Amino acid sequence: MARTYDAIIVGARCAGSPTAMLLARRGYRVLMVDRATFPSDTLSTHMVHPLGVAALSRWGLLDRLVATGCPAVHTYAFDFGRFVLSGSPGTAEFPVAYCPRRTVLDKLLVDAAVDAGAEIREGFTVEDIVAEGGRVVGIKGRASGGAPVTEHAEVVVGADGRHSLVAEKVRPERYHEKPPLLAPYYTYWSGLPMGGRFETYVLPHRGFGVAPTHDGLTMIVAGWPFSEFEAIKKDVEGNYLAVLELVPEFADRLRGAKRVERFAGTPVPNFFRKPYGPGWALVGDAGYNKDPITAQGIMDAFRDAERCVSALDEALTGARPFDEAMRDYQRDRDEHVLSMYEFTCQLATLEPPPPEVQQLFRAISGNQQAMTRFAQMNAGTISPAEFFSAENVRAMTSSGQASMAPS
Repeated sequence: MARTYDAIIVGARCAGSPTAMLLARRGYRVLMVDRATFPSDTLSTHMVHPLGVAALSRWGLLDRLVATGCPAVHTYAFDFGRFVLSGSPGTAEFPVAYCPRRTVLDKLLVDAAVDAGAEIREGFTVEDIVAEGGRVVGIKGRASGGAPVTEHAEVVVGADGRHSLVAEKVRPERYHEKPPLLAPYYTYWSGLPMGGRFETYVLPHRGFGVAPTHDGLTMIVAGWPFSEFEAIKKDVEGNYLAVLELVPEFADRLRGAKRVERFAGTPVPNFFRKPYGPGWALVGDAGYNKDPITAQGIMDAFRDAERCVSALDEALTGARPFDEAMRDYQRDRDEHVLSMYEFTCQLATLEPPPPEVQQLFRAISGNQQAMTRFAQMNAGTISPAEFFSAENVRAMTSSGQASMAPS
């Protein structure tokens, strides 16, 4: 059957729109569908860490985000009670992060994909995939109130999140699985200026993070061990406020602020999925999902989009066999994120760090170069494996810190 499109992208948010945009910029015929209409909100970690900001810059979209009035975040601060580790999360070229509302960011990305030549169908529900001879060749679905339609393509890309219908239908291998570990809830406050800081408060079996977002609002997310989820959700507001009260200085700052939206949040499982097979690929949370405590999801989605598009381009042009190109995409993804995945899952337990790690954190407190390194690690600018390597620990805790200047 004739293929109307080179690629159909299912899902149009932080993974799908960049994938559609980058394919369209290479001249491919791209259809992108999403059951949502834009602008619209979705559960999100919000943070676009500096390497995600670098991706927006490469795509020519950073100025568009800045123009929306999203405040820059130049400092990440981690309050452990007895000491605070604070530093710049980025590089010399891209030193800041942003914490945009998804109503703004996703619309910006959708518009960029359309500007690049991708076709978008909003309010479109995919009901099934189409396969021929064991190969995915298209989708079946319908617009709201519309008749069923079938569209065909050389490849179908699932960018439809952790509950991906594409993944459900193709049933890829899952590995490195871990159960839900954290129960998070967030909302937005007015009247709580942050001065360009993203603050994280680390408490015994509790924690919360605070970051400035659009419209003068501040996002505050609180978290509990997953074992407490059923109890927490019976009184989200009361339990949420009780966590913030555990830090009296912060609670005092909050008294002049006002909550302006409802609470949102849900525990999530942690897993990798094989991100490709005959005629299909997965990007973003559809292929790799982890707890939101390190807020890596948007940046990972951007990275997946770039790497998947490069692999698909090689396959669609015939430069390399599909399986070979996509196998490298999977390997590169896994090698890049595995260290952060393990760090994230450990952090999400809200268990105290091992004694040797606590000793390291105390040792680097007040050393700006080492604290900046810590902020970069939490932002994903450097990997946890690099930060906790014996060589780096020796360098951070030695008297000669000149070698620790941020990259």
